[in-house]
Amino acid sequence: MNYESQTALAQAEAKRFAARLGAFYGTMFGMLGTYLPFFPVWLKAVGIEASWIGIITAVPAVTRFTVLPLITSLAERRQTVRAAITITAAATALGFALVGTQHQALPVLLVFVVTCCLWTPTTPLTDAYALRGVTHYGLSYGPLRLWGSAAFVVGALLCGLLLDAVAAEHLIWIITAVAGVSALVSLGLRPLEVARRAETSQRGGGALLRDRGFLAIIAASALIQGSHVAYYIFASIVWKQAGLGGLTIAALWSLGVFAEIVLFAVSPRFTLPSAMLVVIGALAGVARWVITALEPPLSILAAVQLTHGLTFGLTQVGTMGLLVHQVPGHMIARGQGYLAACAGIVSSGTSILCGLLYARYGQGIYYLMAAMAASGALIMWLGRRDLHHPQSAASGG
Repeated sequence: MNYESQTALAQAEAKRFAARLGAFYGTMFGMLGTYLPFFPVWLKAVGIEASWIGIITAVPAVTRFTVLPLITSLAERRQTVRAAITITAAATALGFALVGTQHQALPVLLVFVVTCCLWTPTTPLTDAYALRGVTHYGLSYGPLRLWGSAAFVVGALLCGLLLDAVAAEHLIWIITAVAGVSALVSLGLRPLEVARRAETSQRGGGALLRDRGFLAIIAASALIQGSHVAYYIFASIVWKQAGLGGLTIAALWSLGVFAEIVLFAVSPRFTLPSAMLVVIGALAGVARWVITALEPPLSILAAVQLTHGLTFGLTQVGTMGLLVHQVPGHMIARGQGYLAACAGIVSSGTSILCGLLYARYGQGIYYLMAAMAASGALIMWLGRRDLHHPQSAASGG
């Protein structure tokens, strides 16, 4: 076979990998787009009290820093990351189906705990699989990941349409159906061979946790992404209190996600080192949250929403680019697990703190978010000397 034929086959294989992974990202985040608005409504519709709803909906955050790292590590040690994605996706669909058969608080909680133990590892496992494909095929992470963001928007918008057409007690079956589609799509993910060097094959996760560069990456990412917590929890509440209509609020959210999608699409053109992308994303977060705290008029608020592409999207692209070069290929799933666990701890702690502070300081809690983003920028800037082979995001992130 000549060189041109081999190149054509390699490009075709890369396109198949990208298409199938993009489809899975889409269904996986599309399911999340239905879960976030539908699940609490369903819980209320079947008669579960508000106090129990708060406990039940907190379960995913808890499993992210407890069970999740164990599952990602197990999948990596067994070299079954792709199989683990399919198993966890199928278990998620089955779990939500079983949740839907329960209408009492305690049984729902118990079944949901088991479901989340297998559901929450799916995203870091998929990101680990994606980064292996990025390295193997010479692709960029952003264009693969943008399908998840686009599908999340579609899922959320469909929820708004279906809320008036579907009885609230049946909403759980929409979540289950999308989860089932995601499980089926996962079967099409392409196998990846990952070289595992003999001299490093026995290294455990402790090696990563002793790597100062890796610790800087996950700490900076957790702080910057965690600085979005006040926005996720209180933005719609504040905007509604300010007199904005539902359509306007939806448009503001859509602006942020649209900017994120565009950022992912153009990310292969970036030439700055990945660490600098994270720092820029963090500094954009400082500016975004300070301006938001000042309660700007709608025109400025709309412009600020577009910075979501930097604060979330650029941080995500930079973080993935750093992990490609900092974490050995045979440990990437474990690295993703630690990243998710760190993010879970920071986000859950920040959620509690924001809940305590919002009643007293209102929009002032965004100054805390700005401080978190600034801390992430400082950690990334100081930790850049401990990073391995800093590259541009286009080369691997």
